[in-house]
Amino acid sequence: MNSKPVSIYDTTLRDGTQGEGFQLSGLDKLRIAQRLDDFGVDYIEGGWPGSNPKDIEFFREAKGMRLQHAKLAAFGSTRRADTRVEEDPQVRLLMEAETPVVTIFGKSWELQVTEVLRTSVEENRAMIRDTVAHLVQHGREVIYDAEHFFDGYKDSPEHALSTLEAAAAGGASCLVLCDTNGGSLPSEILQTCLAVKARLPDVPFGIHTHNDCELGVANALAAIRAGATQVQGTINGFGERTGNCNLTSLIPILQLKLGLDVVPCLEKLRDLSYFVDDISNNPHFARAAFVGSTAFAHKGGMHVNAVQKLARSYEHIPPGSVGNCQNILVSELSGQANILAKAEELGIPLVKGSPEAAEVLRRVKQLENDGYSFEAADGSLELLVRRALGTYVKPFELHEYHTSFRQYRDGHPPVCEATVKLSVDGERALTVAEGRGVVNSLDLALRKALRPFYPEIDGISLVDYKVRIIDGHDATAAKTRVLMVTTDGTRDWGTVGVSENIIEASWLALLDGIDLFLQQHGTRRRGGGNL
Repeated sequence: MNSKPVSIYDTTLRDGTQGEGFQLSGLDKLRIAQRLDDFGVDYIEGGWPGSNPKDIEFFREAKGMRLQHAKLAAFGSTRRADTRVEEDPQVRLLMEAETPVVTIFGKSWELQVTEVLRTSVEENRAMIRDTVAHLVQHGREVIYDAEHFFDGYKDSPEHALSTLEAAAAGGASCLVLCDTNGGSLPSEILQTCLAVKARLPDVPFGIHTHNDCELGVANALAAIRAGATQVQGTINGFGERTGNCNLTSLIPILQLKLGLDVVPCLEKLRDLSYFVDDISNNPHFARAAFVGSTAFAHKGGMHVNAVQKLARSYEHIPPGSVGNCQNILVSELSGQANILAKAEELGIPLVKGSPEAAEVLRRVKQLENDGYSFEAADGSLELLVRRALGTYVKPFELHEYHTSFRQYRDGHPPVCEATVKLSVDGERALTVAEGRGVVNSLDLALRKALRPFYPEIDGISLVDYKVRIIDGHDATAAKTRVLMVTTDGTRDWGTVGVSENIIEASWLALLDGIDLFLQQHGTRRRGGGNL
């Protein structure tokens, strides 16, 4: 067992992949394993050797990995009923994976033994004991996962405890109690774990929880309170059904709240969380504790004023301790403190109590009343601040834009076309472009018109586009809010447009995205005034 007070056993690569929408290639699993090791977890469960081509590839390639902190574990089950352990093909595959650790699961619930395995409780205990002993004899550290332990204990405490004794007799280094169905409460976890500790005081035990009652982390903490020295979970809580114990929540609680040193560099937590999301092609959960983008976001004016004076007045930990940062939001709830903090974040000088600061605040409140939202539209907010300060330079004069959509009856694909007429320093441009949809054609036509004057515009691209209906009771006449994200490859910025016309809302957000880039990077700076 690990010498830490609580060892971290990560099962993202196995239990995590059983979650809906979470898929990894063999290469993905290797990359995540390297990041988990760099973060400092103690065990990395790689999957079922031989169960599928991805896991076969992973364990083959993993033999060449040089892990600095973690031990790699292969996962499998006990031998089959009425089969000699030496002849069980699944046990043989566990051996062939050549991992220093093997984790096997067995049945703790008598219902599962008699109704699922269709064998006797005596044979079930033998299956557990024989398999553990066989693996230990071949030099493996064996962790025993007691599947459905808490359900089994509720039905028959004596039977559930006897299965743990079988694993201990075989030489298991740790007995992991699994709340497989995720239906237990913290009080039940605590009392059951205390009973296990009393029955088997000399064998370390761990905890494996699921989040079906949204108690995965709370239940793991209850087990640790009772003496558990290993906790299993996944990054971002991925896993079957509603997921597993979320290690990105549990680890900072252990380290920052309970004073248990479990990882060497907690500041890497947020990056690890985002890395796993990105690799698995899942969106980041903004409201995730500790690592979410809103975990340290402040919107109310009084809150912002307070955190600028004393951050811990509204922050339970320093954001940087988990690799996150403070985020000041600007909205109709804002005071001048929000505006000043956001302007400083954007690198724009704005003086407290100045007419400009008051004007920005007034304009934000007015626009948010009209349906705008600047929380994810820092680009549009920056333009608003620049205009209030008089530092905005108008890059071009828009005269008109026009879009059309034509659908043919003869099977010919539809045509989306846009026309843009503008001028730069009095020099006119009129361009037409066809695109895959109205917004795309507008984007192409606008870029085509600006390219002769601002060739650097080819360095940006649109990476996200979201549409939100405001006041849906107005049906098709409702206002539409469009949020766009533009990137230059180094920095991303969000922009927003609002209108009863979805095309105009899209146009306004598109225009701000390009306009901000030209404010910062445009080489042709003539003229003045405001758009």
